Amino acid sequence: MKISILTVGKLKEKYIKLGIEEFSKRLSKYCKLDIIEVPDEKAPETLSFKEMEIVKNREGEKLLAQINQNAYVISLAIDGKKFTSEELAQKISKLSIDGNSHICFVIGGSLGLSDEILSRSNMKLSFSDFTFPHQLMRLILLEQVYRSFRIINNEPYHK
Repeated sequence: MKISILTVGKLKEKYIKLGIEEFSKRLSKYCKLDIIEVPDEKAPETLSFKEMEIVKNREGEKLLAQINQNAYVISLAIDGKKFTSEELAQKISKLSIDGNSHICFVIGGSLGLSDEILSRSNMKLSFSDFTFPHQLMRLILLEQVYRSFRIINNEPYHK
């Protein structure tokens, strides 16, 4: 199975980079992992609604250009479906059984995802009602994908 993490912006924090490297290494046993970063749009702190939509749409165009046509797309969104770790593992397993060999997780920038990306998504996933920095969300997502593969393979994991 191929797992892509498609995200806006570059990682800056060393501790997050180290965590991502660790989980990427662990995941190599279970899947082919690609992490694809697209540049974020520069924007001032205060934006009008229209300006925010313009930024999200520009980032969305860059994200869409990176999505494989055959990928099952799961966008991370605060209003998405919430799963337990076991339920996420079941979802990934079912997708694989149903013939989906490529899952693409999409993490938006600081303003979220464009309507076009959300429309392309097969599913919206929420990790919490909390708002997380999108860079930290990469690490959290990778840990949960790793945990899912451990569950799928009946291997021990921290409960």
